[in-house]
Amino acid sequence: MILSYHLRTMPLLRKFISIFLVLLLLISTNSCSMLAYYQQSISGQLVLMSKRRSIDRLLKQKDLPVALRNKLLQAKQIRKYASDVLHLPDNNSYRSYADLGRKYVLWNVVATPEFSLEPLKWCYLIVGCLSYRGYFSRDDAIRFAKSLKRDGYDVDVAGVAAYSTLGWFADPVVNTMLQYDTTYMARVIFHELAHQLIYFANDTEFNEAFADTVSEYGVRRWLQDENMVNETAKFERDLAREHDFNQLVMKYKAILERLYRSNRDKNDLRRQKQKVFANMQADYEKIRSSWNGSRDYQEWFDSGLNNAKLALVLTYQDLVPGFFRVLARDDYDLPRFYQAITRLKHCNKAARRRYLATPRRDFSC
Repeated sequence: MILSYHLRTMPLLRKFISIFLVLLLLISTNSCSMLAYYQQSISGQLVLMSKRRSIDRLLKQKDLPVALRNKLLQAKQIRKYASDVLHLPDNNSYRSYADLGRKYVLWNVVATPEFSLEPLKWCYLIVGCLSYRGYFSRDDAIRFAKSLKRDGYDVDVAGVAAYSTLGWFADPVVNTMLQYDTTYMARVIFHELAHQLIYFANDTEFNEAFADTVSEYGVRRWLQDENMVNETAKFERDLAREHDFNQLVMKYKAILERLYRSNRDKNDLRRQKQKVFANMQADYEKIRSSWNGSRDYQEWFDSGLNNAKLALVLTYQDLVPGFFRVLARDDYDLPRFYQAITRLKHCNKAARRRYLATPRRDFSC
């Protein structure tokens, strides 16, 4: 057992050591905080990958709990569908399982200025600049969040059930992905594999909206192909509520942006800002009353509203309608859709958004 463990992890360890040595060479000596951040990222990733176990081998275990067996069987079927039908990467990702013994795989910290919805950006080697900073330890995330709050930023710490290493490693199905229904697991796997297929450095909003589009379309198609009528109805209901929530966020984004552009003094801005959030809370309660007693998004509101929370939602949703327009234009032919989006790689951000707003086959950056 010990021998097989080392045989599995040594190539992974060598890869991490290589990356870490590069980081040591590139990070300046006065960037101690950034070096510490990379250290926790590497160690957290190494722990995650060392816990991987082949799903096929686990399914051969007679003492595997029934609930876990059923979830892994579903994950295996979803993974096959992702490559066979959705033309997503056919690699070793999501063919293994890792139990981290916690609710989330990592925690993202998002921060905005007090009077802005524009999130701070942090730039990293390989992946470029992102609108959030991820930690494998909740305590580390909260510690960093507190330092940003002391500097006057609006901050949010959000748990994440899954993420992609963009094909650098064979990402496993994690126990954090199994705590919800099968449809959720399918959505996560399709989303993360979409990141492996197409990812443009320094354009978080574009990347997340693309992955969300692929996952939403993929889940809808998978449910229909499997004739899962009840699950389809629930998925469409959840999407409708998600749409209501996103529209609510968009409405109050516009209100806050107008407020922040005004010439009010800071104290007045603070008072008006809190009134806007109070109105948003009241509007949510009205919307929720039509959801048959559902508590969807209740926890999100209960943990307090600020700019950073709205910014995170906007990061994932602003561009999704544009991607669906491109997908419809390509007659829902996924390979053709992927080719169209891939051609935007060398465009700047503004050009990519122009394309999504008015998708044309003859588009040029």
